[in-house]
Amino acid sequence: MSLLSRSVLKEVLRWYAGGIALFMILQMTDALSSTVSQLITYHPPLGKAAFAFLSILPSFLNKTLVMAVAFAILLTFSRMQQDSELKAISAGGIQPLKLVWPLTLPFMVVAAVAFFNADRLVPAGLDIWQNKAWYDIYNSPPPAPNQDKYTYAPPGALYYAGRVTPEGSGAGTGGAATSAQLQGVLVQRGNETITASSGTWDTAKHTWTLQGAWIVRPGQNPVRQTQPLVIPQGDTLDPPIRDSKQLVTSELRRTLATGRLDATQRREYTFQLATRYADPLTAIVFALAAGVLGLLLRNRAAAFASVVVFIALFYVLWSTVPGLARAGAMNPTLAAWLPNIVFMLIGGVLAWRLR
Repeated sequence: MSLLSRSVLKEVLRWYAGGIALFMILQMTDALSSTVSQLITYHPPLGKAAFAFLSILPSFLNKTLVMAVAFAILLTFSRMQQDSELKAISAGGIQPLKLVWPLTLPFMVVAAVAFFNADRLVPAGLDIWQNKAWYDIYNSPPPAPNQDKYTYAPPGALYYAGRVTPEGSGAGTGGAATSAQLQGVLVQRGNETITASSGTWDTAKHTWTLQGAWIVRPGQNPVRQTQPLVIPQGDTLDPPIRDSKQLVTSELRRTLATGRLDATQRREYTFQLATRYADPLTAIVFALAAGVLGLLLRNRAAAFASVVVFIALFYVLWSTVPGLARAGAMNPTLAAWLPNIVFMLIGGVLAWRLR
């Protein structure tokens, strides 16, 4: 049995290497085709273009590692079925399902690699792809990070800004900025309401300085201030909420614990945190489900059809559940684990047929 398992694993890993190359090339070709117009327009040096595409490479790797599992196992078992090797194994008194369990061993290593990639390399690569590489190709600085719909409500007052744009030391780095530009300002203090189209937040002096402010009091006409209006404001200027995909797992947990997220952001962060653990394990789940399915195949055409069905179902689930989680239509953690649950059920039903 040990010799037989090694023989099967050797063939599976050979097909797996080919599947990784195939799916990686397909995904890189898709990324290149969607950006070729920008590359033609801006004529970046080869080094800048290569740097951009190397930064996006880790985000393709995990999907490739998963999809190649079904590709390798189904083609291996279809070849063994066509050459009557599985019949010979059964005739020798070995249950076919015993060939499936050893397949999980190498894909445990794949799952560990996928977790490290999702935790470290993907966030860093997406940050470079979205915030650095393309702006370098455009020869323009990245836009300042914004915080929309800022609200601060101490006792007896309300401070609101439609947009806060940090600037100064720490802006754009995740640290605390020293000042910020304000747009669409509304302040209510006691019996007066102050509005302004723009202003400045000085975090050292704890003040808002409003330009062209209007002051409205009960029973009086609105009064426009010809001079900048300085208002005390005791809140701290927190760094803007970053894209959850650009944060390592520990930063996701810390941000969730701060309480700064609104309901939609909290669902997005919770889903992203759950996928960091669920997605790497998909390689192992695929190995079990594809292995059991492969034992039922009778020819190579059926194997290719099964590969297509596996990948199509995976993509449908993988592309649908984020939107369901973000909209609140499904629990974010359940949404992240749904592909694994579905394929475990498929594997269980097929294994029951082979018992």
